[in-house]
Amino acid sequence: MAGRIVLVTGGGTGIGKAVATSFAAAGDRVIIVGRREEVLSAAAREINDRTPDSVLFRPTDVSVAEDLDTLASWLDAEGLGTVDVLVNNAGGPDTGDDHTTREAAAQAIRVINANLMSAILTVHALRPRLRRPGGRVVSISSVAAFGGGNLRYSAAKAGVVGFTYALAQELGPEGITVNVICPGLILGTDYFGPERERLTVEREQGIVARNLVGRAGRPEEVAAAVMYLASTDAAYVTGEVLHVNGGSLFGR
Repeated sequence: MAGRIVLVTGGGTGIGKAVATSFAAAGDRVIIVGRREEVLSAAAREINDRTPDSVLFRPTDVSVAEDLDTLASWLDAEGLGTVDVLVNNAGGPDTGDDHTTREAAAQAIRVINANLMSAILTVHALRPRLRRPGGRVVSISSVAAFGGGNLRYSAAKAGVVGFTYALAQELGPEGITVNVICPGLILGTDYFGPERERLTVEREQGIVARNLVGRAGRPEEVAAAVMYLASTDAAYVTGEVLHVNGGSLFGR
């Protein structure tokens, strides 16, 4: 399988960076995209120091149609027009004021765009370029899609699951598998931030106490699940939800 073209959205930090690192180590050519050029550049440099010339980066807001059309044209110009593996990892937390209905509407749009629209638009832009047969689409949702939590974030991540089911039905006849991973508490990601503003020690301990392995997860453990779903070993797996949550919520 080495030598595939892999595109990872939100690939500059956390889970996305761990996914990019794993594919690069396997001998694949990886493109990481995201909004922050300096973050992407630093991640690409770090990974390329380990596996030279394995990672390219392209600043792209994957919730913006025009950015994705530009990305698709750039892939063609770089001779990377056929994408073997697409990993929809871009997302973001629900933060901000919603005291008024106008504020709530703006926040809902932002959260849905970051977590759901980004996957829908990325697939639309790159769908003609997915390898047929043998292509892989893996999206990152969240345990919140099944266990609840923040209203808008949970709704957006549940939408990623529904999108996966529908897309698997459409792309299956073309030889492309489509699956989704729902991580639980994963440390080392931008979701909680370096200052851990959204994760106090007490909250972390409470979450860990509810799972079966007694600890939080690592980005590399989610990356391992992505690698499996992108492999030939998973050629008969499509339309599935793979929970990576330490047993905090059983699969549904």
